[in-house]
Order: sequence, then C-alpha cells, then structure tokens
Amino acid sequence: MKKMISYTLIVLGLLTMLYPKANEYYENAQTQELLEAIDSSTKSGYSDIAIDPRLLLEYKDVSRTLEEMPDTEDTGDNINEQIPHGEQEKVASTSETNSKKAIAVIKIAKIKLNLPVLEGATQTNMKYAAAHLKETDPIGDSGNAAIAAHRARTKGRLFNRLNEIEVGDEIVVEVGSKSYVYETDKISIVKPTDVSVLKKDPNNKAVLTLITCDPLVNPTHRLIVRAQLKETIL
Repeated sequence: MKKMISYTLIVLGLLTMLYPKANEYYENAQTQELLEAIDSSTKSGYSDIAIDPRLLLEYKDVSRTLEEMPDTEDTGDNINEQIPHGEQEKVASTSETNSKKAIAVIKIAKIKLNLPVLEGATQTNMKYAAAHLKETDPIGDSGNAAIAAHRARTKGRLFNRLNEIEVGDEIVVEVGSKSYVYETDKISIVKPTDVSVLKKDPNNKAVLTLITCDPLVNPTHRLIVRAQLKETIL
C-alpha cells in the first residue's frame, strides 16, 4: 500500500513538472496551425471602424487581457470615464469575436518573428497569436491599425522580443496576396490608460501600432512600437 502511494506521488510530481512544457507545446502547435491555414485569398474581413466609445472599450479590454487580470479586477477606470454615459452596455457586445481564422501574418526579421494575426483582441485569440483591434483601421489602409500580443516569458514567443525593435526597423504584415512593409518611426512606454497611441496620423498616413506589456515581469506600462507604411508589395 505504501509503495502504491509512493508511486502515485511520483507520477503526480512528474505530471506537475511536465505540464508547463506540454501546454507550451500545444500553444506553439496552435500557432503553427494558424500560419499553415491562412487563406491566401483573404484580403479584408475587417469590421467597420467604430465610433470612439467602442475603440476605448476595446482598448480597455486589451489592457486587461495583456495583464491577464482576473475578471473581478479592473485597471481601466480612466478609460471608462472617457466613454459617454450609457454607451458601455451598448458597445459591450462588440468586444468579442468568434473568428479563429488568421487574417494576416506579422513578420519582423530582426527578432525572427513570424506570427499569425487574428481579428479581435480577445483572451482566447491572444493566447497563441497576435490580434488586430477590430475597432481600429484595417491593416494597410490610411489611419492607425493596432495589433496587440502578450509579452510571453519564453524567449522569442509572441511579442517577447518586441523591446529589441529600434527606429528604422522594418515590420512586414502579409494580408492575403499583399505584403505591407512598415518602417518603425517611434517607440514609447506609456501607461495602460493612455489611448493616445491609437490616434490617427494627422496627415492620414497608414500607421501600424504594436502593443504589448512592459516590463516583462509584473508589467505596469505598455510598450508601443509605431511604424509608417513604406511600401505595398502585390
């Protein structure tokens, strides 16, 4: 009987040790599956750009998701205060997405990034992919297209190495048969409630904004990488 208990404890210990690696393997497999399943004919699939209250609410949800905060906690009160009274319930239904099909692939050669992009920055979507904030502009269009991803602790996973990007570095986003080549022009660290990073370029240029947490451990701010469209390859 004692031997059986000992064997059981050993097995449980091994399972506890192996679970993180198994989970990481599964999520990496999901990432690869998305990359392989991208439909080359996908050219749009974006929601219409919504009014400011919806964008503010989505950014608040993204901020919470990036920190993996429990549902009972809320760090986005300042953003809530910017949403007109009575609008929050009206726009809440737009904060989720059922899409599990990648709409794009983001590639950054400098940090060896090759990551699928899903539509809608939900907790599920951001578990193993980057996510396009559906209330921002479509990728490649005039305006500001925002993409968020977790700052995973495993080196090279998701936006883990985004802090290595420098002004002048290229970011390529493939959408269907088109490749949008952006050039990084600004890097900043902001508070989670700073929604100014989602503003459109005053000259209405095509801008890409990448969003993740900072620092890597116990994040308190957001690392923002902004880039302007330099070239479109058909």
